[in-house]
Amino acid sequence: MTTVPAHTDAPPGGETHLEGLEQHRRALTGYCYRMLGSGFEADDAVQETLVRAWKGIDGFEGRSALRSWLYRIATNVCLDMLRGRQRRALAMDLGPASTADAFTGATLPDHAWVQPIPDGRVLDDGDPAELVASRETIRLAFVTALQHLPPRQRAVLILREVLRWSAAEVAELLDTTVASVNSALQRARGTLAARDLGASTVDPADADQQALLARYVDAFERYDITSLVSLLHEDAVMSMPPYNFWLRGPVEMGRWFLGDGSVCRGSRLVATRANGCAAFGSYHSDGHGGHRPWAVQVLEISGDRIVGHHNFLDTDLFGAFGLPDRL
Repeated sequence: MTTVPAHTDAPPGGETHLEGLEQHRRALTGYCYRMLGSGFEADDAVQETLVRAWKGIDGFEGRSALRSWLYRIATNVCLDMLRGRQRRALAMDLGPASTADAFTGATLPDHAWVQPIPDGRVLDDGDPAELVASRETIRLAFVTALQHLPPRQRAVLILREVLRWSAAEVAELLDTTVASVNSALQRARGTLAARDLGASTVDPADADQQALLARYVDAFERYDITSLVSLLHEDAVMSMPPYNFWLRGPVEMGRWFLGDGSVCRGSRLVATRANGCAAFGSYHSDGHGGHRPWAVQVLEISGDRIVGHHNFLDTDLFGAFGLPDRL
């Protein structure tokens, strides 16, 4: 990962603050990811934030907390990046569910989609209760819902509801009034309340969930679709960005796996974690005894069933997740 440069021509006092700036990278990445809906763009935004901070450290002079100053810069960077841009989405946002035989191969460009992010890039190993809450706020459904908010409302809601800043702190950051912040928060809450964020219970230490995931891996790698669909909730959804196509329910998902989706036969899975959920790097057979990157799968679980099966067919994600480039 690129870090803030420590050049010999650093601004006065700049080098002494490099470590202080870097220690905020993970938290800033989480903030920028929620704002932008893309791990790659979040990385760019955080790097730009830290470079601007590094260059301006001589003018900072401790007039406010370093954290507040960094979030002010990050917010401005994100607002600039979002200006005039189409919001990112998941396929379920873009139209009704399809049937397995309706697949046309139509795609949308990368910037149309909410993308996954590795847990380790945005979550701290801290208080268990706080970790659970943090996982919920990087779920794909929540991040996608945030994209429906105007950018400044989005910033207000994240700062107030996720990061627990006071209204006064947010007002100072955005150069506005407490009344304006409270009004924006109320409107943002109303928008999110009107959206179905689904149900998901994520506990990596839960033995039942681990057993469910083990059964899933076994069924997928053996390509036992009867066993695989038995692990799905009756309302489970499957999406496959960049394809503008999604399915609902075990019947259609089973038909897909035995139809166009049968290219997944013979795949191998490598476990990782994304957006507070279990995830896997999915590798297709290369026909020569090895396996090549195909998709990052993000699985959402509720109770004893899989409710979300999201496949991101972007091999650039494998490097971001630290997954091998070949098996």
